[in-house]
Amino acid sequence: MVYENPDGIRIGLEIHVQLNKLKTKMFCGCSTDYHNAAPNTHTCPICLGLPGTLPVLNKKVVEAAIKVGLALEGEIAEETQFHRKNYFYPDLPKGFQVTQYDFPIVSKGKIVIEGEDGEHVVGITRAHMEEDPGKLVHLGSIEKSKGVLIDYNRSGITLIETVTEPDMRSPKEARRFLDKFRNILEYLDVFDGNLEGAMRVDANVSVYWGTRVEVKNISSHKGVERALLYEIMRQKNVIRRGGKITLETRHFDEGRGVTISLRTKEEAEDYRYFREPDLMPMRVTDWIPAVRETLPELPDAKRSRFIEQYGITDMHARALTSKIMLADFYESVCAQGVDPKTTATWIADVFLGELNYRDLAISSFDEKKIGFIHTKDPEIENSFKVSDMVELVTFFAEGKISDRAAVEVIRSILDGKEEKTPLQIIEEKGLLKAESDLVSMAVEETIAENEAAVQDYLAGTEKSLNFLVGQVMKKTKGTADAKTARELIVKELRG
Repeated sequence: MVYENPDGIRIGLEIHVQLNKLKTKMFCGCSTDYHNAAPNTHTCPICLGLPGTLPVLNKKVVEAAIKVGLALEGEIAEETQFHRKNYFYPDLPKGFQVTQYDFPIVSKGKIVIEGEDGEHVVGITRAHMEEDPGKLVHLGSIEKSKGVLIDYNRSGITLIETVTEPDMRSPKEARRFLDKFRNILEYLDVFDGNLEGAMRVDANVSVYWGTRVEVKNISSHKGVERALLYEIMRQKNVIRRGGKITLETRHFDEGRGVTISLRTKEEAEDYRYFREPDLMPMRVTDWIPAVRETLPELPDAKRSRFIEQYGITDMHARALTSKIMLADFYESVCAQGVDPKTTATWIADVFLGELNYRDLAISSFDEKKIGFIHTKDPEIENSFKVSDMVELVTFFAEGKISDRAAVEVIRSILDGKEEKTPLQIIEEKGLLKAESDLVSMAVEETIAENEAAVQDYLAGTEKSLNFLVGQVMKKTKGTADAKTARELIVKELRG
């Protein structure tokens, strides 16, 4: 199948990612742990841009940028340097942003996504380091704001800006790209996507191979998809009415689901880039081998290993490796000796589905339990123990509980305020199958698995019946009554 693009849709993304796992800011010693702090309490003369201050580059920023570039299969520059991007806006106290211009640290990378017609390669034009501006808080909507408050806590936080080629052909592909990119960053352990403002996206989109429009500062993957769907429809309607698309910057109003014109699109010359005189150029070639040694097993490699090692389907492997902490949870459960295929089904299909239904995002894993927070209310936290999943899968695999009962156990743990084990929940709710049910199930499985013995018995060989009874006893670990098992087998075969 070849994906056709009759509407000439081209989408490219500019993704600004905070390296919020680094403990200090890009050019000063201020803490990056500002998200629950009062406004303007994580600042100093350097990140406030006061006269006479000089930046000192955080070495871990460069190492993290190289790590991201290697994970994107990009080329790492032998020499890189910083520039000043000049514009006057209240969230930028210095009147310029320290960034990179014609010597980005990463270029020519790629990410492979699941496209509309199978695997699809999205090219990475460049990735570069820059400092984050402050945060503007509008009093009201951006159109009718009565004033603006400024919080400089995030000013100077390290950003990696990644620019893609216009290779995405639908809003769905753009969202899949963002999901995959975020996944890679979480595997690298340089980024926590659950924090507010951690990833912000500018989307460039055109239709009929025409003039592009930029939609600025979209804060969620779902928001990007919605913004692109609206903007594509808007551009088509303009052209249908005989109008022309102008090169401009627009804002996405998440509440109304529409884009709003902000200004004509700036070009590079509008920013008057020049080299940052307070920071020297850097040769980083010698850093690359040591950084490469720190790279973890990345999502695509882990997915392939899961398929080979555990014998699970590609669909389950994709779901389980979509989050590094979910993958670690799955492997910890499998390490306890439970069937990996059954475990994959319950974690990828049921457990993950119940988390999504409750708007719970995976936030931690510590070898004993996986933790999650509510996406709309981070104060709501919960967890699920490895031992609980092992116990649940074991009960199900042994036929002691039904599918419906296992789902009810998962829901009870996720919704419960008290810590209870699967066994306690099963006993309280009376979910354990009766012994007769277990024997009946063992009889059905035995008959299905031993066709030759069944045919021998039907042909008059009595010893085959004894064999079948023995198999039922084996499946029930000797707990079934032999006489009852015999009667059930005969009833099933003779009617």
